[in-house]
Amino acid sequence: MAFDASTMLTLTIALAAAAALYLAVEWRSVRESSLLCWSASFATISVGSSLALLRGSGYLFTGIWFANGMLVAAHWLFLLGVSRFTETRLSRLCYLAPLAWLSLLLLPQWPTWSKTFLVANSLLVAAFTLYASALLRPHGKSFSVGAVQLRCILLLHGLFYLAKTLPALLPGTLIDLSAFRGQIIQVSLVEGAMAIMLIALSMTGTVRYRREERIERLAARDPLTALYNRRALEVRAASLFNEVSPANPGALLLIDIDHFKLVNDLHGHAAGDRLLVALSEMIRTMLPERAIAARLGGDEFVILLAGASREGIQRLAEALRQQFQATAEQSFRTPEAVTLSIGANLFDRPPASLAALIEQGDVLLYASKRSGRNSLQLVDGLRG
Repeated sequence: MAFDASTMLTLTIALAAAAALYLAVEWRSVRESSLLCWSASFATISVGSSLALLRGSGYLFTGIWFANGMLVAAHWLFLLGVSRFTETRLSRLCYLAPLAWLSLLLLPQWPTWSKTFLVANSLLVAAFTLYASALLRPHGKSFSVGAVQLRCILLLHGLFYLAKTLPALLPGTLIDLSAFRGQIIQVSLVEGAMAIMLIALSMTGTVRYRREERIERLAARDPLTALYNRRALEVRAASLFNEVSPANPGALLLIDIDHFKLVNDLHGHAAGDRLLVALSEMIRTMLPERAIAARLGGDEFVILLAGASREGIQRLAEALRQQFQATAEQSFRTPEAVTLSIGANLFDRPPASLAALIEQGDVLLYASKRSGRNSLQLVDGLRG
C-alpha cells in the first residue's frame, strides 16, 4: 500500500481517535484533568484531519484553513493539559493567541495571505508545544521517565513546526496546499503520526506515575493532619535511629492534648478536628531539620529529633505549649484549659524498637498529666 498523503492522513485520523479514546478511558479511572485535556486534543486532531480530506473535493476553506485551525486548537489543549499536570498557571497571552489566529480568517485576503496564514499557524503550534515542553522542566519536582520523554518529544515537535515556517517564507515553496502535495506535507504527516503515538504513550506514563506517587503519599499520611501516620513513622525512624550516637543524640517527644474531649463535647467533632489540624500546622512549622513528626491517633502526636539536646527539647516544647494554649483559648471556650502534656526521651544509643521508645514516652506523658498537665516531663538518657 502506497503511503501517499491521503493514506497517511487516514492513518493519522485513526491514531488520534484511538489515542483520544484511550486517554478518555484512563481519565474515567484516574479523574486527572490533564488526561481529559489531552484526550480532547487528540479528538480535535482526528476531526481536523478528517476535514483536511475534504480539500481533495474542492472544499479548500474547510479542508485547509479550518482544518489547520483545529490543529492550533489541539496543540493549545496539549498545553492546557501540561499546565494542569504541572499545576502551572498559563499566562493570559496563551488564551489570547488563538484569537489572533482567528482574526486572520476574518481579514480580507491579500496576495500573500496564504503564506502569512501558514506561517502564523506553524508559529502558534510551535509556541504552544515549546511552552508545554518548558513547563515539564522539573522545577524542584520529581517527574517520571514518561514526563521526561514527553518533554523531549514536545520539544522536537515544536522545533519541527518552527522549521516549517522557513519554506513558506522562501520563494518556490515545496508545499501545494490545495492539491495536498509536496515534500513538506509528506514529512509533516509522517512526523505527526509518529508524534501522536509517542505523545499518547508518554502522557499515560506521566499520569500513571503521578497516580502511583499520590497513592503512596496518601498511604503514608494521616488523612486529617497530613502528618505521617504510625506505619510511615516506623519506616522512617529506622534511618534516624542508625545515626544516633553520643555525638548525635536522638529524642522522642510524645504529645497529648489536655481536656480535648471538652472541645468535642461542647463545640462538636468538627471543632476538635480543626484543633488537631492547628496543632499539626504548629508542629510542622516548628519542626527542626531532619526531624520527623507523626500523628499516632486521636489527639496523640509524636516528634522524633536527630541532633537533639535538653535545651533544644525544652525550647521546642515550650514554644508548642504556649502557641497551642493561646490558639485553643482564642478559638474555644471550655471550663478547663485545653493545653499540651509532653513526655520526652533523650537518648544516645539506638533504641530496641520504636514501640519501646513510644512506651517510655507514654510513661513520661502520663507523669506530666499527673503533675497537673500543661507541662514537659523530660528524661535525659545520655551517658555522662
